[in-house]
Amino acid sequence: MKSFKTLIIEDERLAREELKLLLKDYLEIEIIGEAKNGEEGLQKIKEQKPDLLFLDVSMPGMTGFEMLKHLEEIPRVIFVTAYDEYALKAFEVNALDYILKPVDPDRLKEAIAKLTAPEDDFISNQSESLSRKNRQLTLNDRVFIKDGEKCWFIELSKVRMLESEGNYVKVYFDNFKPLILRSLNSFEDRLDPEYFFRANRKFIINLNWVSNIENWFNGGLQVELRDGEKVEISRRQAIRFKELLSI
Repeated sequence: MKSFKTLIIEDERLAREELKLLLKDYLEIEIIGEAKNGEEGLQKIKEQKPDLLFLDVSMPGMTGFEMLKHLEEIPRVIFVTAYDEYALKAFEVNALDYILKPVDPDRLKEAIAKLTAPEDDFISNQSESLSRKNRQLTLNDRVFIKDGEKCWFIELSKVRMLESEGNYVKVYFDNFKPLILRSLNSFEDRLDPEYFFRANRKFIINLNWVSNIENWFNGGLQVELRDGEKVEISRRQAIRFKELLSI
């Protein structure tokens, strides 16, 4: 098994200790040192040449992003931070993952799994952002959503439906319903039609979330999603829906 020389760069001592405790069972992670700020981190990177950084964003004197700008060669980076608003910027610098504090062991496991993926898969993932705008997004793609001061970075598989509200689209996932200033048609053009279906003028639904289907008025259908929400499929779209699911 390949071992990854790892540095933890984090200004809070307790956070460093917690992360080391969570990482101790991962044989592929070899912690070779730690730093409490960006300046110290740069020095240890120069001396120890790590393969991986667990890097905080907000640190005194120099942020994690500012620190990376001083490096000619950047190791793989997993950001660990209490702030979700930096998620998009993190992936603009090709971060391997972005984990929020307090660190969830399952999220850490996902990040480590990405680290141990075959190298060609890693390269493909890093170059994926260059081609995203030219292809349809699948359930496995993660998207950045911002509504006011709140931000999320989620897998599309968690999005159960999208609803048009004037010039905005409401995105339903978990217990959140943020609004995005875009048209429903623009979402329809980007989402994989194998999984995301235009139910009517106002709704796109994730077919993986459909739990029940029943006949409705005027030849239409009504579907119930796993969380109990119900959406009507128009008569015109009901024909396509039946063809798609071979009803």
